[in-house]
Amino acid sequence: MPENGSSITRSTPRLARRLLSAALALPLASGGLVAGGLVAASPARAATASVPSGPTASVTLGDSYISGEAGRWKGNSADSGGSRTGTDRAWNGSSYDPGPVYGATAVNGCDRSDVAEVLGASTVAQKQINLACSGAVTANVFRASNGGQAYKGEAPQADQLAAVAAQNNVKLITLSIGGNDLGFSDVISTCVQDYLIWYSYCHNSQQSAIDSKMPAAMAGVGKAIDDIRAVMSNAGYGSGDYRLVLQSYPSPIPRGAEMRYPESGWSRSDTGGCPFWDGDADWARDSMVPQISSALAGVAASKGAQFLDLSNMLQGREVCSTSAQQPTTSTPPSATTSEWARFLDGGLNTTQGALQESMHPNFYGQQALGRCLTLLWGRATGNYACRNTPGRDAGGMYLTAQ
Repeated sequence: MPENGSSITRSTPRLARRLLSAALALPLASGGLVAGGLVAASPARAATASVPSGPTASVTLGDSYISGEAGRWKGNSADSGGSRTGTDRAWNGSSYDPGPVYGATAVNGCDRSDVAEVLGASTVAQKQINLACSGAVTANVFRASNGGQAYKGEAPQADQLAAVAAQNNVKLITLSIGGNDLGFSDVISTCVQDYLIWYSYCHNSQQSAIDSKMPAAMAGVGKAIDDIRAVMSNAGYGSGDYRLVLQSYPSPIPRGAEMRYPESGWSRSDTGGCPFWDGDADWARDSMVPQISSALAGVAASKGAQFLDLSNMLQGREVCSTSAQQPTTSTPPSATTSEWARFLDGGLNTTQGALQESMHPNFYGQQALGRCLTLLWGRATGNYACRNTPGRDAGGMYLTAQ
């Protein structure tokens, strides 16, 4: 058990040092492609115009937790070669090509995957349009005219939405944003460092950091919603012509008691890719994630948006959970047994994908998110939490009223 202020007495093995180096540079990956091309911003339509008669559309905006980040991976494996025991979808038999998974956004890092949430909810509308971009903050959603900032070579997402709203009959807009404003990547990096080298807990300092950033982050989420509403109004939509959903974040790691690797030794980092102390894991799972979800629910209520709580979506499917397992040569990846989130890359093999994929819902998790959104579409009003059924695939997701 760590003691704050004491020095680590164990020598750090090579793989753990790699993972530490990765954590120090970890960006939260937490886009605008339509029909294979970037969506360009266009002048908003006059508020007096009618709703477009084009195809119905479901649109997602925000950060990596809705862009489809980590959709490349079917579970996790410490195997560093080939298909990584069947988990790496970028393996083509001779090399690794993430292009078929992330499309053109594999180049700019927005990482909109082919299993992103909006694509998994294909029955909502005729077209599924993903404008989210990995790493985005609230300012990347605002309209440029209202302080919005371009990101990774793309126009602010609200301006991209203006073009989409003018050409399609938008029925559903789903937003995931705020995590990067709160510094998720800094939290992960600090906690990993405290596990690997400082031998101390991170949760006290990181709780203070989250608390200090919360007011500005939630104000940014509220402004993003206001700008989305303004775009839709300028495009001729009334408030009843479409639904706006704000969703929260799931925890990618379990509680300490639910970790399948011991707290001592190096298996948590070198095999599991979950280098966190039990105390910090408990804080993240039972304090930080619920706190953020509660704050986002408050913003949704104040802005008249529907709220989807995802805080328990990965329960029992998290990285290193005792209820999941890494595949082996005799047990291939499976939606019923594999982890649904990407482990912290960098320590097991530095060539395994991109660091920004770490700690995000993977292929299986993305499928589950799509099912959650499909289920929510069937509930015209009210706020809901989405959960999984142990031993089942995405088809076992269900909603509970909040």
